[in-house]
Amino acid sequence: MTYQEAVKNGEKVLNLAGIADAKVDAWLLFEMACKVDRQFYYLHMGEDITMEQQKEYEIVLKKRTEHIPLQYIVGEQEFMGLKFKVNSSVLIPRQDTETLVEEALKKIQPDMKVLDMCTGSGCIIISIIKNVPSAEGYAVDISKQALNVAKENAKSNEVPVNFERSDLFDNVTGVYDVIVSNPPYIPTAEIPKLMPEVGSFEPLEALDGKEDGLFFYRKIVAECGSHLKDGGYLLFEIGCEQANDVTTMLRETGFYEVQVVKDLAGLDRVVIGRK
Repeated sequence: MTYQEAVKNGEKVLNLAGIADAKVDAWLLFEMACKVDRQFYYLHMGEDITMEQQKEYEIVLKKRTEHIPLQYIVGEQEFMGLKFKVNSSVLIPRQDTETLVEEALKKIQPDMKVLDMCTGSGCIIISIIKNVPSAEGYAVDISKQALNVAKENAKSNEVPVNFERSDLFDNVTGVYDVIVSNPPYIPTAEIPKLMPEVGSFEPLEALDGKEDGLFFYRKIVAECGSHLKDGGYLLFEIGCEQANDVTTMLRETGFYEVQVVKDLAGLDRVVIGRK
């Protein structure tokens, strides 16, 4: 089997399994399994792949046909121009979340203290501190496994962040200029309806926002007061239908300058409030 035939066969296998981006995924898995880049491929596409390469490719193709997310198979995802390690202990960073980082960067000044609540892979706080190196980055998560991934990502991206295991604010100390959070916000009943790559493989505790999806917003808004400076900002990523509920929550708690920011798809994605 030639390199070209292997890639075409991989695409066919993924198409039959109902994988949406079969062509892209077939190539990326081929590139990883066979340890080749596009330049090599186009120079050698008519040559036979080795038995070892074919075996490795078949292994990763099988994983993808089971709807294991591509990023978990490859082991990384790009976010804000940086590379982040990902595994089944953390949510896969998504482009939508870059809107949260971009809005936070508009608020953060040098030497400010920034807290990332429910940090997961660490992609939010690491991206922020990478862009504002003099700011102090702090991050918490209830999952020890997620924090281990986040620490690796901070190290690989050469960003200093203080990580702490905490159930929301339970183990948080200090006062911050900015608090950012992408908390679990999928209503429990909606999780079985998610595409299998998400609902069956990404960590449930990072998805499940309880009955109405708003549980963690309520908790964070109610508990952040003693940890957010007067005049400080609280920024949330939200589900696209949650803007009204979350903005009302902030206003009723005394936040002002409350605003909603849309993502690149034109969907409500970030809510900002000032204490």
